[in-house]
Amino acid sequence: MSHRLPPLDPNVKLDIEALLDGLSEYRPRRHGWTWRKQVPDQQMYEFTYHETSEPVERSIPLPAAHYFENIDPQPDCVITTEIASGRPEDDIRRMRMAAWHGADHIMVIRTAGQSHIDGLLEGTPEGVGGIAVTRKQCRLSRRALDLIEDEVGRPINYHSYVSGVAGPEIAVMFAEEGVNGAHQDPQYNVLYRNINMYRSFVDAAVAKHIMAAADILQIDGAHNANATAVKAWKVMPELLVQHAINCAYSVAVGMPRQNIALSTVPPDAAPAPCMRMDLPYAIALRDLFGEYKMRAQQNTRYMESDGRDATVSHVMNLMISRLTSADIQSTITPDEGRNVPWHYNNVAAVDTAKQSLLGMDGLREMVKIDRENPELKSRVREIKERAVLFLEAMIADGGYFAGVEDAYFVDSGEYPETNDDGIARCSDGGVAEGTIVSRADDYMAPVCHHFGENHLPEGFRGRAFQEAAPCDLIGGCTLCDDTKVPFIGDLDSVDNAETRLTQTAEERKRGLIRPEVEWTGDGVVVVTMFLPAGEQVAEAAALELGRAMNLTDCEVIHKRVMHPAEGTHLELKGRLDVAIDPATLVIPEPPEVLTDEEIREFVAERNLRVVAATVGSDEHSVGMREIIDIKHGGLEKWSFGVTYLGTSVPIDKVLDAAIEHAASAVLISTIITHGEIHRVMMEKLADLAAEKGVRDKLLLIAGGTQVTDELAREWGMDAGFGRRTKGLDVASFIVKAMRE
Repeated sequence: MSHRLPPLDPNVKLDIEALLDGLSEYRPRRHGWTWRKQVPDQQMYEFTYHETSEPVERSIPLPAAHYFENIDPQPDCVITTEIASGRPEDDIRRMRMAAWHGADHIMVIRTAGQSHIDGLLEGTPEGVGGIAVTRKQCRLSRRALDLIEDEVGRPINYHSYVSGVAGPEIAVMFAEEGVNGAHQDPQYNVLYRNINMYRSFVDAAVAKHIMAAADILQIDGAHNANATAVKAWKVMPELLVQHAINCAYSVAVGMPRQNIALSTVPPDAAPAPCMRMDLPYAIALRDLFGEYKMRAQQNTRYMESDGRDATVSHVMNLMISRLTSADIQSTITPDEGRNVPWHYNNVAAVDTAKQSLLGMDGLREMVKIDRENPELKSRVREIKERAVLFLEAMIADGGYFAGVEDAYFVDSGEYPETNDDGIARCSDGGVAEGTIVSRADDYMAPVCHHFGENHLPEGFRGRAFQEAAPCDLIGGCTLCDDTKVPFIGDLDSVDNAETRLTQTAEERKRGLIRPEVEWTGDGVVVVTMFLPAGEQVAEAAALELGRAMNLTDCEVIHKRVMHPAEGTHLELKGRLDVAIDPATLVIPEPPEVLTDEEIREFVAERNLRVVAATVGSDEHSVGMREIIDIKHGGLEKWSFGVTYLGTSVPIDKVLDAAIEHAASAVLISTIITHGEIHRVMMEKLADLAAEKGVRDKLLLIAGGTQVTDELAREWGMDAGFGRRTKGLDVASFIVKAMRE
């Protein structure tokens, strides 16, 4: 029985059951990391791009793209999305959404501690968290990504973590399952997970060697010092030292430099003068580590629940990336601040990166970093010198392990100033202390590419070196023969994807629609409100309002004081236990538009004229101009006679002009709608036309950002047009209405 799945249909949801079916027989079709293919001087629409890569076949362009024939250029660097729903069947749906918006590096991060796992979990439970640590989770995700990358037309890199005391085993499993990138940094285990430092480095050597053989890109974890520090901007010298230690160790193990990436983070955020503080650090980093890849992640140390704030910080960090360099651009904001993994925040962050990088395309050709600026030059040198002093002192005190025991790392002072409050670990303590075992005289590596002294006959080094493999002596290992790869299903009969799919099968079969932000049909909605009260009162009131809206599990996830007395802006999260059956919905057919020839012929025969104006006290004219002006593809394109009266025009003047010019249609527009002025203007126009006895002779058409066709007709118009209306839509309506 073949378990090869058909290509995805963009108009059909992922078939999770089909992806799970035959999963034990699936093998990854692609191993190793893939970079984007750069396209110098790429032409799209009327633009030439200097820092973009090959386009994709299917995608969702940026919102403004409809002004530019829906082009969707792709930036030069790989773009990451971090996913952490904790349920692989929901992770892969989000992977698909993110890929359509431009992500080609899917990082599944933990919702529980992979770093705490002391053994390899072959199956689930899913309670381990949103991490690709189990073979089943890994395989399901990679299988889905095979289909998703075919759908969008670009390879997609899959990523997780090689950490904890199960790191070597996880590295082997990742190599077997086609994982393309992974975090691996022994210092992370030591400093943040209290794993015995000797064990951590021994495990790292094994894991890095296996990752190198499988062409898995390594990203280090130095940025965690930034996220952990009391004053993140003080750890710049230490970050350089941590990068240096991990790079040197990786190279010594045998990892090629092109597969080593530094996880770089600007160490501060506004209201600090962050650009002036962060740019020297970014320059120093690239001066010292120019031969390695740079993975740029935005600052999350000072991120809170305000999505706007997080996005602004993200954009400023992206400017640092563009002014210096980034091979991979992370997009973890704004989920990190809210600690809730929303579907749409993932996509919004990917779009932020794409939009910012494209907007700054070619910026370095016009804006040069002034390396001779005294302040910049001095600060870059100072950061480097502090890092060198840190490293020299640590070596003089006995090396890295001694430095950790002396709490060198994550001190709140900027080295050489210290406050003696760093993280201290004992070399003879920590998780898995005393578990390093020397290899016996007859030791043979259980898999190929295993680090260390392998007690085998001369020449048996592994197929990665084009020689006989050690596992030839035992008939092959899983890295050479994928038929030997084991597969274990679920360890938990309740907490697994198949059980959850069974529970929702009837609803999914009927296509019922529930709101969701994290899991399929979780019912979660977010209500944004402004309450005219102080912070504490507003929060309590918001919870009551949520319950009044029949929301359960209400929680205020964001609040921002507008003024201590005048009011507070809040976002309320709640669960709405309602499912909509699409079979009961009345969905209007999209309006039919006519051909240019039909419209032009009809207009010419009748010499049609229209009168147009922005009414009330509204000074906006752009929207109306796009509907009537020939240069915007407006009514003049089809030879309509157009009398435009301007802005802030009284309704009686509009109607008098229509009568005077023997117009067939009146077009009014309102953007400013305080006091429902758009409704007032429409009703006034309809009433006045009836009063003057010309209502049956004129088509009354209204437009504006708050106008819908349904509301416009209710308020006396013949038609209403809202956002994204084109001249063709209005022209088609006029011709069809007059035919009738």
